[in-house]
Formats: sequence, structure tokens, C-alpha cells
Amino acid sequence: MRTGGAIAAFAIAAAGVAAQTLDFSGDVSLQARWYPESPAFSGQRSSTAGLVVEPTLYADIAHTTSVTLTALYRYDSADSRRTHADVREAYLLMHGDWGENLWELRLGLDRVFWGVAELHNLVDVVNQLDLIEHPRDRPKLGQPMAHLTLSGDWGIAESFVLPYHRKRSFPGRAGRLRARHLIDEAATYEDGAEERHVDLAFRYSHSVGLLDFGLSAFVGTSREPLFLVGRQSEPAQAATLRPYYEQMQQLGVDAQLTTGLVLYKMEAIRRGGTRNLLGQDEDYAAVVFGLERGIDALFGSRADLTVLAEWHYDARKRRARSVWQNDLYVAGFLAFNDVPGTELAAGILADLSHDYRALNVELKRRLSDSWSMRLEAIANLSADPRDLTYDGRRDSLLGVDFTFSF
Repeated sequence: MRTGGAIAAFAIAAAGVAAQTLDFSGDVSLQARWYPESPAFSGQRSSTAGLVVEPTLYADIAHTTSVTLTALYRYDSADSRRTHADVREAYLLMHGDWGENLWELRLGLDRVFWGVAELHNLVDVVNQLDLIEHPRDRPKLGQPMAHLTLSGDWGIAESFVLPYHRKRSFPGRAGRLRARHLIDEAATYEDGAEERHVDLAFRYSHSVGLLDFGLSAFVGTSREPLFLVGRQSEPAQAATLRPYYEQMQQLGVDAQLTTGLVLYKMEAIRRGGTRNLLGQDEDYAAVVFGLERGIDALFGSRADLTVLAEWHYDARKRRARSVWQNDLYVAGFLAFNDVPGTELAAGILADLSHDYRALNVELKRRLSDSWSMRLEAIANLSADPRDLTYDGRRDSLLGVDFTFSF
């Protein structure tokens, strides 16, 4: 991305200007995946291996000014699209006082997070998803932005000017967890300015007693593409899908009510300007309701257990382009509170509109001060061929990561 390269170069130059504090940290991960199901498409493999390097450079260049630069490089043995380099963060941060309030300005590439749900955040629309990284962890691409924050006793107000749109990434021909039809790397846009359309976003958040809430608005290019059937270069080849990005408007609200050990969570949106699965213009609403309960000192041990349930609902139902039409997620998170920081998480995702069930298990543990391990299994217990996401959902996987942090 040319814009990202220019911002990264600016950040590196700024970091080198009389830095008062210079910190270099990051992760290097060795990763492997095994897929127990036979490959569904030609060229796919049953196992893959890879390397991920994600360094971060932080520099204080003045008392109220700093620069952050985070890059990523991934090598994948099977999918050429998954082998790539990217700039995740490259921004200049300035902050100060404004009367009794505080202000903060970030210029460059950054990642922001909105929402309170665990599995999928409806209100979170600023950054683009990087689907070739992981199908569930929701990794994000860096978004070029000017991000102004004002805060005080009255709450936090954030304004965003987003001058460039980043396309969603998808697995390639040899990638697992991909759709039946290949997705073209090229994209088309509803607006004539294409990826250079200037988007605007705003969020106000505050805490009142036991309630934390946020109100958000977005106007601009949708991060979720519609897919158009592309032309076939040869009659024998399968048709490709070309992403098409519409202009949309969204109003959102997220809230969390904390009562003792129980958290009540909610996210809701109203979105306009987009088409449904049938290609018809349809404004719609969607909502997530969640309940989280903590259990300390489980059975008198040092371990703490957190149980969670979430319901995701889209009013378009089977006309929805999103996979979150009518889904229930139930999970448990066990923290052993031992020296290695062992954590075990297990969850079941059930599509209530289709016969889809998936079990996700994850184990994380430190091996030393610098090394950590992560084991992950996603087992698709059932998949419905009538579900349009069937091809991407029928692959189970077992993965292992060994990460060196510096």
C-alpha cells in the first residue's frame, strides 16, 4: 500500500529526530497448522508451516510527542497470498491539556477497537479485517487516519478522518478456509474516488455508575464487500468473485453493565446504503446480547473461571450477507493463575438458522521469560451445504505457535 509506505517512512524519520526514549520490542512466531479433512480444492495441502515477525519501534521525541511503528511479515509454505508484509501502525501521537480537559491527536496508520462483545463486534467499523491471518481472532489492517480525542469528566469524544480505504484480504487458490470461488485481489467501488474516498467517524463514550456505554457514527466506504461474479479468462475455469465496496451510513451503540461478578453486554447498529444477499437495497438493524459471569477460586483452587454466552442476530435473516445471521456462542475461559500463566479457553458456536456447529479450544502458556506456546483447535462438528459460507466453514484445523518476545 503506497499510503502506508509513505506514512511508515515519515514515522521512521520522525523517530530518528532527537529521540529522548527509544524502545524496540516485538514477537517472532513459528507456526504450523494441520487440516484433518481432505482438501476440497486442487492445490491445497493438509499441513502448512510459517513464520511471523512483528516488531514495534516506539520513540519519545518530545515531552508530549511520540512515534510508534509496527510492521508485520508473514511467510506461509502453502498460500502465496498469505506470504506478505504490511505496516500495522505508523503514527505520530501528540497530547496536552485544554483547560480542564485533555486532548490527543494521532496522525498516520493506527488500529482502534470499538465494542464489548467477545466473538464479533458490530459497531467496530474503522479498521479493515485481515482474514488471511486468522479466521477468528479478527486481526486488523492499519487504517490511515487523523484521530482527535477530547476527554474530561463529561466523557470521551473521538473524531476520525479516514482518507484511504484498505481492501479486505482473502486466502488464495492454495489456501485453506477459502470459499468455493476465488476472490479477485482487484476491487471496484460505488464512489468515483474509489479507495481515496474520505470517510468520517465519531464516537462518544462515558461511564455512569455501573454502566459503560458508547455511541458511534460512521459515513463512508463499507469495510464489508459485496461480491460480484467476475469474468472467466477461460471457459473451463471457475468463475471468480470481485469485491465491490459500497457507501454506507451506520449508527451504533455498545454498552456494558457491571453488577458484581456478572457483566451484561450489548451492541446494536442501524446501517443504510448497502444491498442484501439478493442484491436489493435494504437498510437493516443487527444486535448482539451477551452475558458474562466470573467464578473466582474455582473449587477452592487458584484458578478462575469465566463463562460467557452471546447471541448475534441480523434482522435480514437469510438475506444477510454477514455470517452472523442468528448465532449462539457459549464459551468458558479458565485462568490457572500459575507462574507460567496457563490459560485454557473453549467455546461452541452454533448457527441457529443452518446446521452449523463448531468447537474452538485454545491453550496458552509461557515456556520461559521470552518464549510462549499456543495450541489451537477448531473442529467443525457440522456444516450445512445450503449455507453460503459452507466452503469456508467445513475445514477443521489444529495449530501450534511458538513465540519469542523481545
